[in-house]
Amino acid sequence: MLNRRLFAALTLGLAFAGAVRADIAPDAFVRQISGDVLATAKTDKGIQSGDINKVIALVDAKVMPSVDFEAVTRSAVGPQWRGASAEQRAQLQAQFKLLLVRVYAGALTQLKDQTVEITKTQPVPGSNQVVVQSEVRGSGDPIKLDYRLAKSAAAWKIIDVNVGGIWLVTSYRSQFSPILSNGGVDALIAKLTEMNKSAAKS
Repeated sequence: MLNRRLFAALTLGLAFAGAVRADIAPDAFVRQISGDVLATAKTDKGIQSGDINKVIALVDAKVMPSVDFEAVTRSAVGPQWRGASAEQRAQLQAQFKLLLVRVYAGALTQLKDQTVEITKTQPVPGSNQVVVQSEVRGSGDPIKLDYRLAKSAAAWKIIDVNVGGIWLVTSYRSQFSPILSNGGVDALIAKLTEMNKSAAKS
């Protein structure tokens, strides 16, 4: 996957660091929180040095509570999710989460002067979702990002992010599809586990 898309995955989490209460406008929440979290990532020496434990702690505390991670994993896996056992689903979510955490680890160390600017918010017709459009600005060309949020009774939850016209979930689904076609859910779990073990050694 392209580095710009990996950076987008990072910003997916950082721009929504905490559950978004349903009575707060999503764009207002992003504007309020993103600056603080980006500043923390840029000034924390442990994160800047690539300390994976610091990154995991940050992601678990501030990112994952605001992500409907079951929905993200279910969408990335596609139709075979329905036939997966509860244990397989748990393993898929755990390994997929670890994969994204390691993506965040690499991107966090590269944060320097970036800021997040909200450009537009629009509802998704016929749904409980909104898309918040934004740009990550700093040195170099801006990175355009769209966030898809779904509204539950208590909070907004992130379910996808779009960078450069490509939705993150769609991108992962295309990568997972041939693995699932050839070996099923267990093959995907094995592949994700292998990727995470290799990343841990590097």
